[in-house]
Amino acid sequence: MNEMLDFVKAMSDPNRLRIIGLLSQKSATRVEVAEQLKLSPKDSLTHLGFLEFIGVVTQTDGVFTLNNDKLAVLAKEKLAEARPMYVPAEGLDEKSQKILKAHLNADGSIKQIPSSPKLQVILNYLIEFFEFNKNYTEKEVNTILRRFNEDTAGLRRDLVDAGMLARESNGSRYWRVKEGNK
Repeated sequence: MNEMLDFVKAMSDPNRLRIIGLLSQKSATRVEVAEQLKLSPKDSLTHLGFLEFIGVVTQTDGVFTLNNDKLAVLAKEKLAEARPMYVPAEGLDEKSQKILKAHLNADGSIKQIPSSPKLQVILNYLIEFFEFNKNYTEKEVNTILRRFNEDTAGLRRDLVDAGMLARESNGSRYWRVKEGNK
């Protein structure tokens, strides 16, 4: 995991990318890199040192060379890895599992709030994070929902409209509704 973070860190810095671009054309000393890319000597040394640390460049007698093989291997390994996906709880029907996989990020947060009838599956998922026989303030409900999506007001309203959460008319208290008491 650290190797992947180092790779992403290296590739997300514009100056490091410029150094890689320069070294892909020809080998160069630290001074040549600094001059051609208009970097301070300290910055060129820092960037070259980091690129050398992760193995993208090698240094021989003060001359830096791009390690194309290492760069290709890192890129292939790190960028081709399967993206993590949300795994629904066992026991859910196949249709609900498919909807959750399509609409949730790997961490369980909502990518996009679907419309009905798919929304019901998302609401069933969300309501599990609320306890029975517990009163919640609007702020507490929003805190729970914000972990899943920024549209806390919309999700809160959807849960109330679906009869899964009930609330005092002034919004001072919310609670989870038991099945059959809707």
